[in-house]
Amino acid sequence: MSSKERLIIFDTTLRDGEQSPGATMSVSEKIELALELELLGVDVIEAGFPIASPGDFRAVKEISKVIKSSRVCGLARAKRTDIDAAIESLAGSQQKRLHTFIATSPIHMTHKLKMSPEKVIEAAVDAVKYARGFIDDIEFSAEDGGRSEPMFLAELIEQVIKAGATTINIPDTVGYCVPHQFGAFIKQVISNVSNREQAVFSVHCHNDLGLATANSLAAIEAGARQIECTINGLGERAGNAALEEVVMAVNTRQDLFPLETNIDAKRLVGISQRVSEITGFAVQPNKSIVGRNAFAHEAGIHQDGILKHRETYEIMRAEDVGWSGEQIVLGKHSGRNAFMNRLAKLGIHFESKEGFEAAFSQFKRVADQGRGVTDQQLRMFLDKATVSVDV
Repeated sequence: MSSKERLIIFDTTLRDGEQSPGATMSVSEKIELALELELLGVDVIEAGFPIASPGDFRAVKEISKVIKSSRVCGLARAKRTDIDAAIESLAGSQQKRLHTFIATSPIHMTHKLKMSPEKVIEAAVDAVKYARGFIDDIEFSAEDGGRSEPMFLAELIEQVIKAGATTINIPDTVGYCVPHQFGAFIKQVISNVSNREQAVFSVHCHNDLGLATANSLAAIEAGARQIECTINGLGERAGNAALEEVVMAVNTRQDLFPLETNIDAKRLVGISQRVSEITGFAVQPNKSIVGRNAFAHEAGIHQDGILKHRETYEIMRAEDVGWSGEQIVLGKHSGRNAFMNRLAKLGIHFESKEGFEAAFSQFKRVADQGRGVTDQQLRMFLDKATVSVDV
């Protein structure tokens, strides 16, 4: 790593991602994905919620045995029974983290917890102190932090840092926040925590309004140095900030986010596809970074620009995130330059301009009938034209 600041990537695909209805994974599948996340370079792998079920407990326990370079994390409510289960499940881990949480918004404290703000602070501090007696790396999350009162949140955070928390996570649990407001909120909270230098600040943003990645980036600008995210944006309801989006936004816009991560970006497409296979959740074709159309070009104007100079229409290279193969898609919007370029790659050359124009006209007729023209289709109708083919 260079002298740039580090951005910690905390992946919760195996915990929050699995909370997507229908996305339940077996223990063996979780182990497989944990190993893939480690190869990807994820700093912290949240392996599960041990108290939730025997399966979750076993998954965290087994993952703890096999992961060597990433930190394995178990989630626990601010309750000693939860914390005990998490500690037991993490026992075999070389690098472990306990992640405890309690809700801090007025609506949650009043209607869900039925606890006063003072009692919430007391419970949070007790949980952190208790957990710190067993594990050094303690993360505390203020559930529904995005809808919490900033000065109350700052007071609570100051107390849990004193109690031993080393990472403080402020989640937008319900996806309510918008970037400019969330960034200002995070900055205000951090600035009012007197012992802020003793902890890393983190955010965990949900995508209910489609703003999870944008809110995460706003939080980075405000001082957050850990982002909690999932592969493909998997997660509860509309999901979480997508790991691939956060990482590539930072990599691509170094002018705005001069930070470094440990992520091997060339593995992003591969792990995205594997998560999709295991969960049965298809990745939409136009999904940024990992969707099959993310780097595909059909419009003739775009194709012409790409062929002349890639950066006219691409801000990233497809191969840098794990894609391979042709990204120029021949379809009804394609122009002559793209058509000619594809023919050249197939070793097909016309003996006359007239022959090329006739073939191009035929290509347009075929393209109008379908969703794209394959190399096989090209060869089929070009067999009838006057061409020479390199062998």
